Amino acid sequence: MASVTYDHVTKNFGEVVAVNDMDIHIEDKEFIVLVGPSGCGKTTALRLLAGLEETTEGNILIDDRIVNDIAPKDRDIAMVFQSYALYPHMSVYDNMAFGLKLRKTPKQEIKRRVQNAADILGIGDLLDRKPRQLSGGQRQRVALGRAIVREPKVFLFDEPLSNLDAKLRVQTRAEISKLHQRLQTTFIYVTHDQVEAMTMATRIAVIKDGLIQQVDSPQNLYDHPTNVFVAGFIGSPAMNFFTARLDRADGALIVDAGAFQIRVPESKVKTYQSHIGKQVIFGLRPDDIHDPLFTPLDIHAASVEVKVDVVELLGNEILMNLKIGDFIAIGRIDPRTKLRVGDRAQLVLNMDNMHLFESEGEQQTIH
Repeated sequence: MASVTYDHVTKNFGEVVAVNDMDIHIEDKEFIVLVGPSGCGKTTALRLLAGLEETTEGNILIDDRIVNDIAPKDRDIAMVFQSYALYPHMSVYDNMAFGLKLRKTPKQEIKRRVQNAADILGIGDLLDRKPRQLSGGQRQRVALGRAIVREPKVFLFDEPLSNLDAKLRVQTRAEISKLHQRLQTTFIYVTHDQVEAMTMATRIAVIKDGLIQQVDSPQNLYDHPTNVFVAGFIGSPAMNFFTARLDRADGALIVDAGAFQIRVPESKVKTYQSHIGKQVIFGLRPDDIHDPLFTPLDIHAASVEVKVDVVELLGNEILMNLKIGDFIAIGRIDPRTKLRVGDRAQLVLNMDNMHLFESEGEQQTIH
């Protein structure tokens, strides 16, 4: 078991800064997910820890030991790649045992570890097969098994589910979470899929352009994003944003977006009053837009006029593309609604869950 620390780590590729002053401590047995759009530096950060890239600045520590100059094979880590990277001419057993054979591990110990990993992953009946005889999900489990038999201090996962179909991704996601609970080892997982991050992680690090934007639990990232980027990246569908101005009218604080003017709840006035008269970005999640007939009780509701542009029927919910003046928003609406494409209606916004961000610079949350 091991903790991992990125101590102000920077990685440059020529003029490109792939990882920018990364400073984060990952606790022993933690499941942390590095998430961000393609090209943000998350895989590079993983490769630096694995020893596949050299740091430009800063130190990487595993269990308080600096590993910058330690060979990858001696860092006591195991990595699961996006491509399964299995040897096609070897059986499942030999693929899983290969690394142990290179380390001159005794045969009985190899057999014990491979069988144990196969039992954990439910692939005990596949040990004699070749990779070409396996489905994508089975190959991914073999790749996981090859990492498990190493019994490493740290597991590294580089987008391991991206080659699987949607149903299998959900299933394998659950298997990896159960694996973490069973092995009680440090997991560091890279993905661009925020749903994977939200459902698996104990903590998430959101990365943009090589910079960590926020590190927190999934729920805190969702409820209290630090800036517009995090707010828009975490949550599916993404948060709706409206350019607006914070003003006073009739003794109340209002968000004036031009197409609509809505009152800020009294409980939030003190937080936002320093920005009165300023341009802001008003954010609201799709979950907080409601058909007035199916609005939750005891919320601070505001009404806006919308035109329904697109309706996506999902059975347990309905996603609607809504036109509000010049703005396009998405609402997650109760499936009992009678609204259809082309309708004009008054919908209800739950202002208890509103967000305001600065409109300039890094567009930080106003709090």
